Amino acid sequence: MRFMIMVRANALTEAGEPPDDVEVFAEMARYHEALAKAGVLLDASGLHPSSRGFRVHYTDGKPTVLDGPFAETKELIAGYTLIQVRSRDEALEWARRFPSPFGKHTEGEVEVRQLYELDELPQCEGVESFRQLQEQLKAS
Repeated sequence: MRFMIMVRANALTEAGEPPDDVEVFAEMARYHEALAKAGVLLDASGLHPSSRGFRVHYTDGKPTVLDGPFAETKELIAGYTLIQVRSRDEALEWARRFPSPFGKHTEGEVEVRQLYELDELPQCEGVESFRQLQEQLKAS
């Protein structure tokens, strides 16, 4: 089971300012080293502020590109950690160990969501194409 631990953005991350508490980086490094040692870490990274991003909005199936920044900071993601574990309970335990993302004196929040596995989706040509692509990526 794969889970994404998403760090919610705040005014500082949207301003493009890294935390000024350097201990945050040390705590994050220790946490991610523990994930790697346990063999559950798939990927992790911080994201640039939404002012450097864009969204693609669809109306009647037609795309329109909207440049950032985006207003609802509390709904944005500042970073993520992707893990693969045996159960929801194991994901919950790792999430509880996640360091305070912005230091001990700044409020923060992470959200954890399970990723769909291909076996959970309807069996159809499109899903089979994704399955073949995953096999190709594993082989390379």
